[in-house]
Amino acid sequence: MGYLYRPKLKKRPGETEARESSVWWCKYYVNGRPVRESTGHEKETEARRFLKTREGAAATGAPILPRADRIRYDEIAKDLRDHYEATGERDLVEADARLKHLKAFFTGRHAASIGPKDATAYAAERQAEDASNGTINREVAVLIRMLRLAYERGRLFRLPIIRRLKENGPRQGFFELDQFTAVRRRLPEDLQVAVAIAHAYGWRMQSEVLTLERRQLDLEAATLRLDPGTTKNDDGRIVYLTPELRTLLAAQLARVEALQRRTGKIVPYLFPYLRGKRRQGERRRDFRKAWVTACKNAGVPGMLRHDLRRTAVRNMVNAGVPERVAMKVTGHRTRAVFDRYHIVTPADLQDVARRLGESDDAARGHVLGHVGDRAVDRSRVSSDHGYPRP
Repeated sequence: MGYLYRPKLKKRPGETEARESSVWWCKYYVNGRPVRESTGHEKETEARRFLKTREGAAATGAPILPRADRIRYDEIAKDLRDHYEATGERDLVEADARLKHLKAFFTGRHAASIGPKDATAYAAERQAEDASNGTINREVAVLIRMLRLAYERGRLFRLPIIRRLKENGPRQGFFELDQFTAVRRRLPEDLQVAVAIAHAYGWRMQSEVLTLERRQLDLEAATLRLDPGTTKNDDGRIVYLTPELRTLLAAQLARVEALQRRTGKIVPYLFPYLRGKRRQGERRRDFRKAWVTACKNAGVPGMLRHDLRRTAVRNMVNAGVPERVAMKVTGHRTRAVFDRYHIVTPADLQDVARRLGESDDAARGHVLGHVGDRAVDRSRVSSDHGYPRP
């Protein structure tokens, strides 16, 4: 059986006797081993209730969670980030961006008190900041993962049920061929090659196309590959180049080799900065401004580079590429996400009507032909005996 006690405090200067703590502590046993813990209460009745709860949990084999009611959001948030850093389960830059917004709202709160009501209040505050439901759901997903990790580590008694917001349908942005050609024509030569890769294979611009190195291109075999561990899902990929892309990449390789001769430095990247005293030869990080300007001048303002990924999916499926193969090329692991990228356009729907019309015409001609044959046959049949007339 356990018991309550008040521990002696350290003597202060000038004191002759040690004072007793005003807070009750308890001692109980778990699997025969003594456990000492502060009840956090100054009243004996509340402290005794705390002790009975601990004794009951120990008797039934339930987990004992010391200080579970005092653990704050800051502690479990740090646990989650440490978990991400140790396991590589999530990109830390992306995780920190999500945690930044959660920290502003939940810092200082007791972890055990966070529940559906708090998640709803958080969503309302983020909506007031013009965050989309999709963005809020990604942040709430981090919160849910954080609470689950705390539960798995015995720092929470229970997992709250937190529901996500309804999201809008997937973005419908995609490029028709003439639109893409107009935008590409207004970009510098090296960036024309980069967007051509994204348009053909649906590769992510920031993390997959612009990070390519020269060693990943094999012009003789006409292949371009992404190394395992460098993509969003960590899977490697290899694609065979179309004749146009092979020509474009050969020209890009020539530009990089000319840069090496000009600077006297080895440039391992396929898309380095070709100009500029400070960044020349370094890997190109981005080209947002050039992209926005090109889209505006091409008459398609507001288009995103990620729309090239959606376009590639649609083009491959419409060209008859098996979906399993298309998913391998683009790097989609799940069918659900792949389907979100397979955009159906008005032109696709018009094509359905055209195909149905052709099918109806063919069927009508087939039926009329049979009817005509039967009419001819009847004219040759004798009304007396039913035999064909000579």
